[in-house]
Amino acid sequence: MSYLTIRNLSANLKGRPDRILRNVSLQVAAGEVRGLVGESGAGKSMIGKAILGTLPLSIEITGGEIILDGTDLLKLPPAQRRTRIGQFCALIPQDPLTALNPSRRIGPQITNRLVDILRWTRADAEKRARELLAEVHIPDPERVMRSYPHELSGGMRQRILIASAFAAEPKLIVADEPTTALDVTVQKQILKLIAEMQARHGTALLFVTHDLGVVSKVCQSLSVLYGGLVLEDSRMTDFFHAPKHPYSRALLAATPKYTDPDGSLTPVPDAVVAATRAEVEAADRSAHV
Repeated sequence: MSYLTIRNLSANLKGRPDRILRNVSLQVAAGEVRGLVGESGAGKSMIGKAILGTLPLSIEITGGEIILDGTDLLKLPPAQRRTRIGQFCALIPQDPLTALNPSRRIGPQITNRLVDILRWTRADAEKRARELLAEVHIPDPERVMRSYPHELSGGMRQRILIASAFAAEPKLIVADEPTTALDVTVQKQILKLIAEMQARHGTALLFVTHDLGVVSKVCQSLSVLYGGLVLEDSRMTDFFHAPKHPYSRALLAATPKYTDPDGSLTPVPDAVVAATRAEVEAADRSAHV
């Protein structure tokens, strides 16, 4: 059963014909991890922002549905939409340094959502925060809750954001390139932690990344995007054995091979890029028919 269903979601720059998302359709089942992959500017993060209601003011949704647990978020009044998103969704952001408020201690940054949105008591929220910090393998949770973000390493800050995302037991988490700002060793630890937490809590996860190696480690399915258009939906094993779309095949071929560290990089062929752009333009023309 799909917990999140997106149907024909489109978004434009306000007052302009420039399209950001083009009839995007995808599903995320309860407990599933789906990857959103594609190069920079493909629309991956915009899909996550559309779900969470955090699109920039310059972008407007022009059509489609975002159905969360049977309710179309786009049909709700803004206040009800924010409440429902706050109750059922969470975000693991890209940069742990900028995502945390540098002037506030860690404890309130985890507990305030529980208290303000879900009406937990402060004592219960603090107990939950300590439990989650321990669950993400942070030693001495009491000390960390009293700390400021600059007093902690990048890996610890990202662990805190993961703990914060899981704090209210959300049904859906959007992970927006959560390991981009980390070094390779810490990245591996964080990916393992996200996979462990997701499996333990049974949370649906939409994992935004440009890295097919990351997708192969944490996702069961994926959607490939280019120019705000979904080119391919596939189960993970099917994708890596037999990708359907020429652009998907070119992305796989361009991925560096760990078995050949001295090998040259293979760019996506110009012909594939041209054909994919033509596909995007055709989608635009059909939308105006």
